Amino acid sequence: MTLLEVNNLQTSYGAVNVLAGVSFSVEPGETYALVGESGSGKTTVIRAIAGLAPAQEGSVKFDGQEIRGLSERAMRPLRKDIAMMFQDPVGSLSPRLTIGSLITEPYRIQGMKDRDLGAEAKRLLEMVNLPVHFADRYPYQLSGGQARRVGVARALALEPKLILADEPTAGLDVSVQGELLNLMNDLREKLGLAMVIITHNLNVVRHVADRMGIMYLGRLVEEGTTEAIFSEPRNPYTRCLLSANPEPDPDARLDRIALKGEPPSLLKRPEGCEFRERCPFAKDFCIQTPSWDFTNNRGIRCLAPLS
Repeated sequence: MTLLEVNNLQTSYGAVNVLAGVSFSVEPGETYALVGESGSGKTTVIRAIAGLAPAQEGSVKFDGQEIRGLSERAMRPLRKDIAMMFQDPVGSLSPRLTIGSLITEPYRIQGMKDRDLGAEAKRLLEMVNLPVHFADRYPYQLSGGQARRVGVARALALEPKLILADEPTAGLDVSVQGELLNLMNDLREKLGLAMVIITHNLNVVRHVADRMGIMYLGRLVEEGTTEAIFSEPRNPYTRCLLSANPEPDPDARLDRIALKGEPPSLLKRPEGCEFRERCPFAKDFCIQTPSWDFTNNRGIRCLAPLS
């Protein structure tokens, strides 16, 4: 059974339509990445899935159960199966609590009084390769990479089926990013986790994601396996993002395609293809509105897809 199924998700804040009909699915044990510029709606998607942001229309099914619109009381039992990793690891941790208290807090929230919290803290710290004595430290005593590992440990406390990770490597040195990504990959394989990762770092996506979706102005404009999209991007926006990605091979031929300007305001969406005014491949007929075409496990929203 599909673990997570998002269909036509729509979110508005006043007159601003932030999500304009987002649909994708995640299988058990799969990592799905959402990629796009700042303001594309990536964070809103995962916050809506977790019940932390409103979604006025659409469906979010988890393990076959509709969860969009559930009250906090009804959502609470599901929080043991859906864990969230926030972008600011230190800012999301209470400075007054020790690391041991923070990573075992989910047990207290869920009313699991039969757990030995000291033993659980030790288990979780070992799981993310942190020394056991870190249980007595406070968040301000951690490096950025250590704080991320604490976030992973806290997310894993209740043995979830799905982790929603918001920019898990943002602000970290490249070497620390690699260590964290290897840890997340190892834990996914060991525990059978599914993940939805949002990021602007395409090297992260290439390292961890099975499939990916490209977002622009609150819509998916391309979707497919990570391998297929990196080898043959079909939406011009995807091609531009990939061409701007740093290439680790110094001898590789770089074919840069510059994006024009900034994303337009959500208050005044462009007519027709919303990427048209920035697109280096735009045609006269792109004044029309493209539809979403999903064929052979590849999705594309473009009137003139690249070959």
